[in-house]
Amino acid sequence: MNKSQIIKKLAESQGLPVSKAEEVVNTFFGEIERAFFNSERVEIRGFGSFKIKYYKGYKGRNPKTGETIEVKPKKLPFFKVGKELKKRVDRQE
Repeated sequence: MNKSQIIKKLAESQGLPVSKAEEVVNTFFGEIERAFFNSERVEIRGFGSFKIKYYKGYKGRNPKTGETIEVKPKKLPFFKVGKELKKRVDRQE
């Protein structure tokens, strides 16, 4: 499912105009993004949590040439699934 499908489902299920549903979805994702920029953790009970994970730099190897390269430190968004969602997904077979 992609963002436009989420917007369409929200509009249909709540009887909203697509423009209003799009505003709601954009606000939701925008707030998660804002939290990332402020190094905040976002937790949605029963679903999971989002946070920024920090990775140290290290020496890597170019697989083509075998040359040693320096991989810079980085930070990436990380999602950890909640217990309730994990259980619900595990039961789906």
